[in-house]
Amino acid sequence: MGVPILHCTYLLHDLSETMLWGRMLGASVRAGDVIALIGDLGAGKTTLTQALARGMRISEPVTSPTFALAQEYPGPVPLFHFDPYRLDSVEAFADIGFEEYFERGGVIVVEWADKIAPLLPEARLTLTLALPEEADPDLVDEAPRTLSAEATGVRYITLVQNLNALPEIRSLIGITL
Repeated sequence: MGVPILHCTYLLHDLSETMLWGRMLGASVRAGDVIALIGDLGAGKTTLTQALARGMRISEPVTSPTFALAQEYPGPVPLFHFDPYRLDSVEAFADIGFEEYFERGGVIVVEWADKIAPLLPEARLTLTLALPEEADPDLVDEAPRTLSAEATGVRYITLVQNLNALPEIRSLIGITL
């Protein structure tokens, strides 16, 4: 028997619900947590990370680390935000010292996590954001999106179950586009 897994899907009607979900997650994470984000350009990965940082009580503005590869944000628990989008290989990402961050006592968030999946621990929270195919690119902030959560390991299953118990999140569960 392998590591336990829990799957949940949420309908986030607009950008404000994406931010709400992220803030609730941020208020629930703890040092050592790993969050893998997957989704097309414009799906809301950076927005979700910005909201997560607010929930973690990080006041510094959070930006996409596409060109820097990594951003560190101090707070009660630091946030380490990664984006391997531009890299050609898993090895190139490993060379920046990614694995050393696991020992630094922060929350690790990786956008485009599917590009470096072999470097991630098996136990993690993987969030996949998807816009409907017919979404107008000019109105992406107002577009609904699905957020699929895959919680792998007891810590992350408990995290998602606790989120699902919140009234603000409960209304978003189990609905798909």
